Amino acid sequence: MRISKLYLLMALATCSHAMAADLALTPWAPSLNAEAMVFLNPTERLTASTRDGLQLVDAKGTELARYNGNFSSLDTRAAGTQTLVASLDNDRQQALLISLDTATKTFGKPLYLPTRDYAVNGLCLYRDSAANLFVFLVGEEGKGEQWLVGNATTLLSEPQRVRGLPLPPSAQFCQVDDGANRLVVNEENVGWWAYPAHPEADVQRTPVALFDDPKREAGAMALVPGGVVALDPKTAHLHLFQQQGERWVEQPSLSLPGLKEPEQLSLNGRQLLVRDDDSGTLYQGTLNWQATPVPVDAVIPEVAAVRQTDPVGRQGDAADDPAIWIHPEQPSKSRVLGTNKKQGLLAYDLDGKLLQELAVGRLNNVDVRPNFKLGAQTVDLAVASNRDHNSLSLFSIDRATGELREAGEVPTPLKAIYGICLFQPASGEIYAIANDKDGTFLQYRLSAADGRVQGDLVRQFKVDSQPEGCVADDQRQRLFIGEEDVGVWAVDARADQPATLTSVIKVGPQLHADVEGLALYQSDKRDYLVISSQGNDSYLVVDAEPPFAPHGAFRVGLNAAAGIDGASETDGLEVTAINLGGPWSQGMLVVQDGRKRMPEQAQNFKFVPWADVTRALKLP
Repeated sequence: MRISKLYLLMALATCSHAMAADLALTPWAPSLNAEAMVFLNPTERLTASTRDGLQLVDAKGTELARYNGNFSSLDTRAAGTQTLVASLDNDRQQALLISLDTATKTFGKPLYLPTRDYAVNGLCLYRDSAANLFVFLVGEEGKGEQWLVGNATTLLSEPQRVRGLPLPPSAQFCQVDDGANRLVVNEENVGWWAYPAHPEADVQRTPVALFDDPKREAGAMALVPGGVVALDPKTAHLHLFQQQGERWVEQPSLSLPGLKEPEQLSLNGRQLLVRDDDSGTLYQGTLNWQATPVPVDAVIPEVAAVRQTDPVGRQGDAADDPAIWIHPEQPSKSRVLGTNKKQGLLAYDLDGKLLQELAVGRLNNVDVRPNFKLGAQTVDLAVASNRDHNSLSLFSIDRATGELREAGEVPTPLKAIYGICLFQPASGEIYAIANDKDGTFLQYRLSAADGRVQGDLVRQFKVDSQPEGCVADDQRQRLFIGEEDVGVWAVDARADQPATLTSVIKVGPQLHADVEGLALYQSDKRDYLVISSQGNDSYLVVDAEPPFAPHGAFRVGLNAAAGIDGASETDGLEVTAINLGGPWSQGMLVVQDGRKRMPEQAQNFKFVPWADVTRALKLP
C-alpha cells in the first residue's frame, strides 16, 4: 500500500458530524436480552444472549425457538431451509457452529471449534464461490484465524484450521462480503480495514476508512454490495461508505438520537437493528440510503487436488517447478520431480511421498526427456537451471527404477540463469533452452558420448523483459516462452531457424501477470497449452496450435474431504495426458503451491486429475 493512497483515504474518511441527519429509531422487543442479533428474513430474527441463549424470534420479538446457553457474537448463512449459525459460547470460551431449521424451528447438534490459546472477541462467516463455509475468529492482541467448517448445506464433523492471519490488536467485529470475497475488520481507535477473504489469498489489508480523532471509535459494521455501514459508539453515529474503484468514499453520516453507546448492528435491505450497550435496548429503523453495487470478479471454476507432496525442506519461497517422468513400462511407477530453489532436486511418487532428495544447490526450473546416451548407457534425462553456478545441472534417470543420479554440469555465460526447458525433435537429440532474467535465451545441444556431459551452444535470442517459463512442442518443433509482464510467445524450436516471435496471448483480462509456468497437454484428440496466471491465482488453457484459441481459466481449490488446501501464487506447473492409473487415467496436472494452508507449512506441489479440468472447462 502506497503512503499517498493511505493519506488520501484518511482524508476521504473524515466527515463533519454537523452535516449528519438523524436516523429515526424506535425501541424493538424490550423484553429481549440480546448481546447480538441478525436478520434471517423480513419476518424472523436470531439473537444471542448471555442469559437466554440463541433465540429465534418473529418480527415482534416473540420467541419461536431457543438453544440454551451463554452466547455473544453472531453470524449466519442460509442453506435452503437450514440456517448455519456461528456464535461464541462464553461458558466454554469456544466458537460454536449449529444449524437451525427455519421450517421446523429446531436447532441441530452443536459443533465446537477447538479451544484457542487466545481470547476470541468476535467471529463472522464466509461462503466462497465453491460453497465452502468458513468462520473467521477475531482475537486479542491481533490474533486471527480462518477455519473450514462446512460445505453447501452441512457442517463438517471436524473443522479444519486453514490459516492464521494478523489482525488489528483491538479488533472486536468482522463481516464478510461473500460476493466480493472481502473481510472487513474494525480497529477501535483507527478505523476499518478490508482483507481478502479467500483462503488462498495473500494476507494484505487496505483501508475502508481511517481517522485521527480521539473522539471517534470504529465499531461493528454491516456489509452490502458496494458499501459498508458502520457504527461509531463514541459519537453515536452511523457511517456510510460507498466503494468507488479501489477506494471508499464516506457519505454524510447519520446520528442515532437517544443512543449513548451503539454497539451491535444488523441490516436486511434497509431494515436496521441496533443495540445500545449502555441500556441494553434494541432499536429498529429504516435506513434511507443504499449503496450502489459495484462489479465483482467473475467466478472462476475450481478443481481440487486429490494428492499433494510432502512440504519441501526449506521455508519461504522455495518450491518452484515440477516435471513428470513417465516410467516406460509401468506408468503407475512414474515420478514427479520438483525443484527446491533453496536446496536442490526432489522426486516424489504419484501419492506425493518424497523418494529422493538431491541437495545440489539452488535449482529453479526442471524438465525431462527420454533416451539420452550417457556413454554406453541409455538413460532418461532431467535438466535443471542451477542459480548457484549459472549452469545446467544434468541428472540421469534409471529407466527401470526411476532413481536419479547427478550426471554432470554444463556452464553457461548467463549472469542470472532462471528458466529452462528441453526440446527433442524426431531425430532424438536433446536440446536445453535456458533463459536469463535479462531476457536472453541460449539453446544448447546436449551430449555425453564418452560419459561426460557437454553442451554446445547452437542458438541465442532475446526478449525485451524478464522471462521464465517455457515448454517445447517436440512434434511441431515449436517453443512456447513466457515473458512475465507481457504474455506468451511461440517461436520455432529448431536451432537452425530464425527466432521469430509470434504472440500466443498477451497479459490482459484473461492472463494476469506474472506469466509463470507453461506446460503442454498432448493427447490423440487435442493439444492444450496450460499457463500459470499468477496474478489472479488461476491457470489458463489455450489451444496449442494457431490461432491459440482460449478455453478459459480454472483455479485449484481446496479438497475438504482429503484435507488438501488449494493452490495459489503458482510458479511452475506440468501436465501429462498419459494414463498413469487411478485418478490419473486421463492424465495429471501438477502445480506448485506458493501458499501452503491447512495446515500452514512450507510450500509443496499439488496433483490434480486432468479429467476434472476437462469437466470444469467443458473442454472438447
